[in-house]
Amino acid sequence: MISINLVVLRASEPDRLARFYGSLGMRFHKERHGSGPEHHACDVGGSVFEIYPLQQGAGGTRDTRLGFVVESLSDAVQAAVSADGILLSPPKMTSWGRRAVVQDPEGHKVELTEAA
Repeated sequence: MISINLVVLRASEPDRLARFYGSLGMRFHKERHGSGPEHHACDVGGSVFEIYPLQQGAGGTRDTRLGFVVESLSDAVQAAVSADGILLSPPKMTSWGRRAVVQDPEGHKVELTEAA
């Protein structure tokens, strides 16, 4: 068996990005490991989701695509757009269920699928 235990995004505005994902229901706290940078961290379904500041010369994560199951797709889309997100694909029924795609303030595409 394999499972994901860590996802890290790098952001030029980590506080803004944490507010965006917070609007979807994630509850972040700030952490620092050793002499590393302070960053936002939260638990998402037993996995750690972190937002680090983008360091000069470091590779970004903008092309990373994420997907989350949400209780209410309509509420999640409204919250995401209200928190500086952009609606890329409006809610519609797909073979994976009712879903929409938004873009977070750093340019990551985020699939939101309504819980069955």
